[in-house]
Amino acid sequence: MRVLLLQPRPKGGLGFQSTICVEPLGLEIVAGALTSAHHQVKLLDLLEGELPVNAVKEFNPQAIGISCSFAVDTYRVLNLAQALRQINPKFFIFVGGHHASLTPEAFFHPAIDALVIGEGETTTPELISALEGGQDLSQVRGLVLNYPDGQVFTGIRPLLTNLDQVPFPRRDLTAPYRPHYFLGFRRPVITVETSRGCPYRCNFCSVWRFNRGRFRTMSPERVVEELAQLPPGDVLFTDDNFLADIPRVLRIIALIKQKRLPRRRFIIQARSDTIVAHADLIAKLKEVGLDQVFIGFEKTENQDLENVGKRNTVENNERALKVLQSLNIGVYASFIVDPQFNETDFKKLAEYVKRLRISQPYFSVLTPLPGTELFEKVKEHITTFNYELYDLLHAVLPTKLPLPRFYQELVNLYRSAYLKPSNVLFTVWWALKQLLLGKISLSHWRRLWYGAKLTVNPEAYFKPLN
Repeated sequence: MRVLLLQPRPKGGLGFQSTICVEPLGLEIVAGALTSAHHQVKLLDLLEGELPVNAVKEFNPQAIGISCSFAVDTYRVLNLAQALRQINPKFFIFVGGHHASLTPEAFFHPAIDALVIGEGETTTPELISALEGGQDLSQVRGLVLNYPDGQVFTGIRPLLTNLDQVPFPRRDLTAPYRPHYFLGFRRPVITVETSRGCPYRCNFCSVWRFNRGRFRTMSPERVVEELAQLPPGDVLFTDDNFLADIPRVLRIIALIKQKRLPRRRFIIQARSDTIVAHADLIAKLKEVGLDQVFIGFEKTENQDLENVGKRNTVENNERALKVLQSLNIGVYASFIVDPQFNETDFKKLAEYVKRLRISQPYFSVLTPLPGTELFEKVKEHITTFNYELYDLLHAVLPTKLPLPRFYQELVNLYRSAYLKPSNVLFTVWWALKQLLLGKISLSHWRRLWYGAKLTVNPEAYFKPLN
């Protein structure tokens, strides 16, 4: 059966919408599973934000799957499904991904036939085979079927118990797009998944709920086998907590050395308490390429960390920062801005970042994403259910400050961190050098510049979004 997989994209915008564009790893994995089931697969990454109608007509798919991992993409997906339905009313259109799985009711729409709930690489091949054979889709577990009078859930599909069974991603399908994938100034960048879930229970995070409270890993051998097949570029491990299993990480390091894999730069996500407890492990990871770590600092006070269920301390955050800085490993430090912040709270956070000399902070507004414990706790207080505003930079809960003032203070955080004259001059010089060397493209530079200008402009937070 001919199956088309689509990755919708924003044309740019605030924050991550302009500063990050990585390969659609989930779709690549689903494509691998469909290929193993002997289906013909095409993947279109809509980097220009528009549907390539001619490419759709030329492939003439029998089924089309659309990814929706983030709440902010909801309306983009719905519009895309409607456009596809106009091309051919007979297309079977299904939607999957993180957000779609946790909020299937948002996709109860006549242009969408079904939703794949949970891990797509197991359910999707069975769905496509049932379609091909004219079988009853209600017998395929892990679906939500859209009917004119409502939605029907076909039952929970068990999670994979052995992640080594996850198909290798069909990265060849995204090869034409690879020069356009980036993480900030990093380009090219490849994403790799080696585990799913997280042992912790932060109330603002939906990852552990999507994975039903379970944490699962690939074997070190499977991880290194995939690393050996990657195209050139930096590697971003998408695991929410790469260091959750220390013996596994040690084995991965040993295998990378044993196999003599080409040296490349790695970026991971990790908790500060693990870094502090295993500083020697961080040094060993540095030896095989660890270049940057994303850490959720979240708050500057222990009580505030407790309030979001972080189960960590400010002291651990600061110690982990010192460990990484001593090894010359970069740190992306994420902080949560509470809608109830006043001017003093904003100033305190800015001074904290300055005192710790955090060069790459990220400030996100506390957002009750659908599917999280936080959403259930505060949903009666949410001021808007417009998913375009669920980008972690807009307030969807009441703010203590008048909204214009709140956004001005948020912008001031970014300005204080990134618009110091020395930082601006160095960044511009470095970017121009990379541009002349051909390591970044002009379009890449323009997109980053556009996103940065929006993020430090308080008026941009009130303008219509993509």
